[in-house]
Amino acid sequence: MTYNEELLKREKRHPEKQKNPDRPMGKKPDWIRVKAPQGKTFHETRDIMKSLNLTTVCEEAGCPNIGECWDKKHATMMIMGEVCTRACAFCNIATGKPDALDKMEPLRVGVAVEKMGLNHVVITSVDRDDLKDGGAEHWEKTVGAIRFKTPKTTIEILTGDFKGDVEAIDHVAKAKPDVFNHNLETVPALYPTVRPGARYYRSLRLLERVKEVDPSIFTKSGLMVGLGETFEQVGQVMDDMRAAKIDFITIGQYLQPTPKHAPVERFWTPEEFAKLERMAKAKGFLMVSATPLTRSSYHADADFAKLREARERKGLAAAE
Repeated sequence: MTYNEELLKREKRHPEKQKNPDRPMGKKPDWIRVKAPQGKTFHETRDIMKSLNLTTVCEEAGCPNIGECWDKKHATMMIMGEVCTRACAFCNIATGKPDALDKMEPLRVGVAVEKMGLNHVVITSVDRDDLKDGGAEHWEKTVGAIRFKTPKTTIEILTGDFKGDVEAIDHVAKAKPDVFNHNLETVPALYPTVRPGARYYRSLRLLERVKEVDPSIFTKSGLMVGLGETFEQVGQVMDDMRAAKIDFITIGQYLQPTPKHAPVERFWTPEEFAKLERMAKAKGFLMVSATPLTRSSYHADADFAKLREARERKGLAAAE
């Protein structure tokens, strides 16, 4: 939900991209198309978000799965405002100078989770490079508020990289989310153009650090394909993830939000995604989700249950 109407204007939402030439978006293949959002539960979910003045990444990033997810009351709330301090070439979140943190936001998130009766919730955020701790304390308070309002709800967080600040990473990890997700997004060779404000090994090190702080926390990371990467490069990222003990990998098709964003180099086929899934499983991930429409929080509740079962099976096998 965008509350600042100025951010609905393209030149205000992405000022840094206005110098880019318009790049044709092309026709999406049949396997990418989804039904338009509709239904009573969808509107109820939207009303809850609006009544509590909460932002969702589903709307802000233009997620193609919003209709399906919101019909199941699966909305990924986005904390710390609706303006990001980064300017990734693929992302539709507004960029610029953010407002001050809303100190009551963690409690409102907790209330929303309680109202929606969620067994599993996914929370994400914008990057806040303007804050000394990158928003780590706000993250801790948000996880704490959800625990207070709905103690049985499992919590999955999708964070920025905190600019590699170990103290900030530790602070958030010690809040004990059930799943700590940070997306690598793409292969190292594409970072300078696709994710210029981030560093590949800094992101890997974040997830590795979470495991050092608390091995019981599931770690998760995601990749987009379609930006010009090769199958072999994706395989190398999988190896790097496993070296960092990442439990869960998601892989989905990149979709260009506007003509000013990075273009889609190609659409990977469902058969290629199936091949990626087989490769990831062979490399030892506890859980793999690789389909054209996979996004970080897509089917997160069901996937979390499978993730926990996979760890239990692995533990039993090791004990035999």
